[in-house]
Amino acid sequence: MNLITTTEALSDACSRLSQHPFVTVDTEFLRETTYYPKLCLIQMAGPDPENAFLIDPLADGISLEPFMALMSDKRIVKVFHSARQDLEIIWNLGSIVPEPLFDTQVAAMVCGYGDSVSYEQLVNDLAKAKVDKSSRFTDWSRRPLSDAQLTYALSDVTHLVKVYEALMVQLEKNGRLAWLDEEMSILTSPETYQADPENAWRRLVGRLRKPREVAVLMEVAAWREREAQGRDVPRGRILKDDALIDIATSAPRSVEALGRLRSIPNGFERSRTGADILEAVERGLARDPSAIAMPERSRGRGNTGAVVDLLKVLLKAVAEQEGVAPKIVATVEELEAIADSDHADVPSLHGWRRTLFGDKALALKNGQLGLVLERGRVRLRALSDP
Repeated sequence: MNLITTTEALSDACSRLSQHPFVTVDTEFLRETTYYPKLCLIQMAGPDPENAFLIDPLADGISLEPFMALMSDKRIVKVFHSARQDLEIIWNLGSIVPEPLFDTQVAAMVCGYGDSVSYEQLVNDLAKAKVDKSSRFTDWSRRPLSDAQLTYALSDVTHLVKVYEALMVQLEKNGRLAWLDEEMSILTSPETYQADPENAWRRLVGRLRKPREVAVLMEVAAWREREAQGRDVPRGRILKDDALIDIATSAPRSVEALGRLRSIPNGFERSRTGADILEAVERGLARDPSAIAMPERSRGRGNTGAVVDLLKVLLKAVAEQEGVAPKIVATVEELEAIADSDHADVPSLHGWRRTLFGDKALALKNGQLGLVLERGRVRLRALSDP
């Protein structure tokens, strides 16, 4: 089994793949000890079994320009499974996002395979094959790679060919190919992969309730993100999430106050990092709390809990009836927003999602639709029905 280690061989492989309407792609990487994922292997395949390749991005002198050019070729559909981390790697390396894009995990959700269907299940169901998972958690940065690793890696993209073809047949048959457009537009947006430190607080804000706390979190989270990026280490190596929340809620303004926080390691408060944290806290406290736009998730929603519970039942019933994964139709946060307002600006009240679910959700909320139990299954019924 050949492993491409030169730019010339990579260029030849990409040239051959560019003759096909689609190419399946996967990567193997490590990120346990770094902020940015370290690319260790690239796998690609076309419809022709002869056109399946493994590329070693760690080989001396190899340039990935031919691969980037292939990923930029808009004539060719790039097929991934659960694409987000693979696309993040490509963006970090070449500032491009492959498109047109097809994510088989998202497509499988549209076809009713569940909220987070595994690659192994799709291969079993659609490619009628088994995936040998024994090499999944091996160290892909070590060289030489074993034959078992290479066989496993190549099978990821060769099986994906059949999975993609089978899903395309299903999507075209049920007229749902356009349903993927919105999800693919998110995955192909560069903003999805630009880790702006100023937005780092959004990951944790749901655990806070006061504008002052959010203001401090904004500054401390941005500081941690810049530190992690600059040192290329995981965020948790700088400071754990729980520590950020503790700092945001207590807003320590002295070395002693910072040191009293149980989530802060002993002695940490007297280090340069401790001083940086205290400066970030002061910047947060200097913000105008009235100018903090509290995220929807952090606001109280009054007495809408019962409505949300009913909407969850409705979502499950509609998803089962239509053969689609609930998660791709609406999230819990969207159900909460709908319960709070008929005019909520959420995906489930737009496009195909509104037709499939959103209109029914509003009708249920406003007493125009009922849920009944028939033979153990939830059914929808207009309240004007006899």
